Amino acid sequence: MKKSLFILLTVAAVWISDANLFAADTNSIEVDLNGIITRVIEKLQQGKNTEPDLASNLAEYDALYARHKGEKSEAAAQILLAKANLYTQVLKDPEKAADVLKQFQHDFPEVQINGNTDKLIEDLQRAAEVKKIQSSLVEGTPFPGFDEKDINGKPLSIANYKGKVVLVDFWATWCPLCLVELPNVMATYKKYHDQGFEVIGISLDEDRQQLEKFLKAKAMTWPQYNDGLYWKTKLAVKYGIEQLPSNYLLDGKGTIIGRNLMGDALEAAVAKALASK
Repeated sequence: MKKSLFILLTVAAVWISDANLFAADTNSIEVDLNGIITRVIEKLQQGKNTEPDLASNLAEYDALYARHKGEKSEAAAQILLAKANLYTQVLKDPEKAADVLKQFQHDFPEVQINGNTDKLIEDLQRAAEVKKIQSSLVEGTPFPGFDEKDINGKPLSIANYKGKVVLVDFWATWCPLCLVELPNVMATYKKYHDQGFEVIGISLDEDRQQLEKFLKAKAMTWPQYNDGLYWKTKLAVKYGIEQLPSNYLLDGKGTIIGRNLMGDALEAAVAKALASK
């Protein structure tokens, strides 16, 4: 919590990289803004960290900015940045944070945030998209299919595994935690493959030769998708993957029955799914 509160107090000042373009600060704005931030921090310390909890404070930001809209001072700009920061760091709502920064960009067109306001807005919009994707991929929902080719040029599609229990495994050879988890995946595959368990690897490796060498050395025989695009790997983007390892366990109908299953939890889930087929 202390780190989050520190960010809340300081990030707005850090974001502005062209402060010299502003007129002199307005002390009255700073006093009012610091008052709002103090009240926000008091609520956070009480565990009040949802949008309904902070609705009155968000309204305070809006009212304060409305009183000073049109002023080209750094203090006025800080009002919008403080509001955007609240959405980003506390409420975890990148979509609304992006909307606030679009307003900032409109009202302060000559000022850059972190050196590139467009890039920051783009990143927040992507984060909002990822959040929507991840919130839709929950247990009990169909896993959106794909039709691609594996690294050997063979067709690769979820639809081809109907009736099988399938682990869609996002990983990379450069990911330490993936390498820690790999023996569990391999052991589960070896134990249950003959009973109808399959694995589809989605590798975020950039070096195809290194990947193929690794697969051969580890005797990993299940199909792998790889386009060499690192975090922009097509299927990683499609499913909103932000960390590795990540996985989805699907039943014979392609419905999600588990997510990010590791170690003993993976084997238990696979055994349960196969037993209920």
